[in-house]
Amino acid sequence: MSKKDAAVELRNITKTFGSVVANENVNLEIYKGEILALLGENGSGKTTLMNMLSGIYFPDSGEISIDGEPVVIKNPRDAFRLGIGMVHQHFKLIDVLTATENIILGLDGKLNIKEATAKIREICDKYGFEVDPNQKIYDMSVSQKQTVEIVKVLFRGAEILILDEPTAVLTPQETEKLFKVLRAMRDDGKAIVIITHKMHEVESLSDRVAVLRHGEYIGDMETKETNAQEMTNMMVGHAVTLNIERPEPVDPKPRIVVKNLTVKNEEGIVKLDDVSFTANSGEILGIAGISGCGQKELLEAIAGLQKAETGSIEYIRSDGSVESLIGKDPLEIADMGVTLSFVPEDRLGMGLVGNMDLADNMMLRSFRRGKSMFTDRKAPAKLAKSVVEELDVVTPNISTPVRRLSGGNVQKILVGREISSSPKVLLTAYAVRGLDINSSYTIYDLINRQKKKGVAVVFVGEDLDVLLQISDRILVLCGGKVSGIVDGRTADKNQVGLMMTKVGGEKNE
Repeated sequence: MSKKDAAVELRNITKTFGSVVANENVNLEIYKGEILALLGENGSGKTTLMNMLSGIYFPDSGEISIDGEPVVIKNPRDAFRLGIGMVHQHFKLIDVLTATENIILGLDGKLNIKEATAKIREICDKYGFEVDPNQKIYDMSVSQKQTVEIVKVLFRGAEILILDEPTAVLTPQETEKLFKVLRAMRDDGKAIVIITHKMHEVESLSDRVAVLRHGEYIGDMETKETNAQEMTNMMVGHAVTLNIERPEPVDPKPRIVVKNLTVKNEEGIVKLDDVSFTANSGEILGIAGISGCGQKELLEAIAGLQKAETGSIEYIRSDGSVESLIGKDPLEIADMGVTLSFVPEDRLGMGLVGNMDLADNMMLRSFRRGKSMFTDRKAPAKLAKSVVEELDVVTPNISTPVRRLSGGNVQKILVGREISSSPKVLLTAYAVRGLDINSSYTIYDLINRQKKKGVAVVFVGEDLDVLLQISDRILVLCGGKVSGIVDGRTADKNQVGLMMTKVGGEKNE
């Protein structure tokens, strides 16, 4: 493409945070009428680069040009004025307001709800969005909230759109709807950038791919002229095998048996409704479902963190003896010899203490086993070092507070600690959320090692493609109910996607 087609030109962009160089002399062009996939490992500088374009950060050096003219972007308001809008992975919406109210919130001048609603409907009709301008945010699905975020930047006149992990919590059907809309916006001449780790989506959606590695621009290529393997190798700097190992279960035996389980949240709303299934030793049971359909409550109920209204949860020991987990608190469950390792959705909220260093966070698992009033710091420090080495955690040292690490590195520490506790049952929720391909495959390998040891693994994931590749069986939840249990080796992605949004399907326990 010629230079005159460039909507954005980034020249020698550098950004540092203390001693950490997030971007170094990055040169990148973003063209009108194209979808550019921006790829790179965790910590490669993708989001930092786009945050400078959207006004959240300011570059230390370098120049940004929009439509061939040098510009200064000091804040998001400047970015909006220049036609740049970014849709972040975590939505910035106010639940009690309607879609229209959220879209016009913060705009200058006299605001007319009726006129704004008409303009929103016009935008929706033009690109194929499905959103009710008068609907409250708290009544919306994840995909509807995302739609409001996209319409919000279009309403403000965005011609350059940046989407950070746009399909992270969408079903296959919702993802395809989003892609259809993005293609329509591209065909209308808009410049679109997506940040994603999902290679099949890059191949399906993007026109061009640009790769960052360790904050530096490595290169770009037409998507049709490359493949997932080549793109991954560019990101990592060496060849990466993209085949997730799935060993056959060896002599699987029931380990956790859940029958007719019903769980309510603090507001008294039913989150799990009459759920029954069995998790076997030496097997990975995948849990599929759209965000908020009961996955979190299911794992917390097994781990003793959620009260069961009705039903039973039984642990079957290796000798065949049975013990109920209902009524036991998390410490009792651990003390009875049942190690339920729980990687929560909120890694810093529930899993780790941000102000504590790596070694002390490892000690959270073991300090109660001490035989004196003094805690043993040598073993946790040794474990922290081994996790850092095995999972390639980027940190100055094991004395660094966890809150100073990137999200991906925090996730590695959490997963490494949980797996190192030699569980009999491993409950993992979003173990690879936000991790790049190389790190994700390291985690998959660790989980498969647990499976080979005879551990019963319950794997909650948001990437349906991964669930289908790693799971032996998949339990599908919809609205807190089990809509089916399918064979992970033979299940169809679209079939599972439909089961996630509509109760129904073949049960195969």
